[in-house]
Amino acid sequence: MDSHREDKVNYASFCKFVTTLSNDSDTPFVGNLNSMARQASAERAWFAISRFYDNCKKGLAQKGYPKFKKFSRSVEYKTSGWKLSEDKKSIHITDKTGIGRLKLVGSYNREILDKPLIKRVRLIKRADGFYCQFVLDLERVELLNSTGKEVGIDLGLNHFLTDSNGDKIDNPRFLRKAEKRLKKAQRKLSKKKKGSQKRLKQKSKVARLHLKVSRQRKDFAVKTAKALIQSNDLVVYEDLKVSNMVKNRKLAKSISDASWSMFTDWLDYFGKIHGKFVVAVNPQYTSQQCSDCGNIVKKTLSVRTHICSCGCVLDRDENAAINILRRANTVGRTEIQALGQTTHCLLGESLIDKVTG
Repeated sequence: MDSHREDKVNYASFCKFVTTLSNDSDTPFVGNLNSMARQASAERAWFAISRFYDNCKKGLAQKGYPKFKKFSRSVEYKTSGWKLSEDKKSIHITDKTGIGRLKLVGSYNREILDKPLIKRVRLIKRADGFYCQFVLDLERVELLNSTGKEVGIDLGLNHFLTDSNGDKIDNPRFLRKAEKRLKKAQRKLSKKKKGSQKRLKQKSKVARLHLKVSRQRKDFAVKTAKALIQSNDLVVYEDLKVSNMVKNRKLAKSISDASWSMFTDWLDYFGKIHGKFVVAVNPQYTSQQCSDCGNIVKKTLSVRTHICSCGCVLDRDENAAINILRRANTVGRTEIQALGQTTHCLLGESLIDKVTG
């Protein structure tokens, strides 16, 4: 790490260094790997190191120092080192690692697993077993019929989201619900002797609990995002700086548990493949501004109702959602990326007119 600047190590020389490890007696597992698997490992390590130095240049507080990974946790192959069976129900790892034939179980679309489309194969160890990931080179576009509807959403903690129509979705709080079991499992882990089989077994139980919470969050984010995209032509959300928000020690756990960033990432993804507009707007004063007259009405987090002198009385989050939607509809010469194309909207023109027009 320290020699990155002094020796001016580049990606090519780094790959060459990894290759030399195949003849090193201290790293026999490297020599057992396919050459492309070694190259893929070098790519990931180099990416982590480069990102760390880039973050240092930018002066970011969280620089993302590269973390050590056990060689037994995962392996990635490119176009060689593996062979898929004709019925696509098993895969054979052909290098010297001794992995051999693996049976593929679970639900997956066998029809798209064509050799020319598969660019990478990853074997990953998780808390509940080993998984095989296929990276495919294909374009996914599933255009949906226009609904003529648009919605703004305000993300929160009391409710996961409130939309501009006044509808709310409860915050599932998966981590909070699993916290009691997690604490109990972690206390048991702390009492086990280090290096013992009982400790390894208990450590696996803790990891499975965390994995379950992670999967619950993903499932919720995917289903909620997809439902919003399918029922609207335009979805607008706040471009929240979550990394800054979690600095609040009182709310950090709840914000992390909500996983807003994961949800908005899925919104963007489904918007692209289904041909819908997804827009992120500046969150400044969305809760304080009156959606009826535009005046700023100051309120603390504990105040849940927006009351303005103009007579507007609304739920705080619904008022914010209306403001969020309005910011996307009345921007001047805003550029919105959808399906790789740029759409310009004149002042006062609605994006929904672009979709349905």
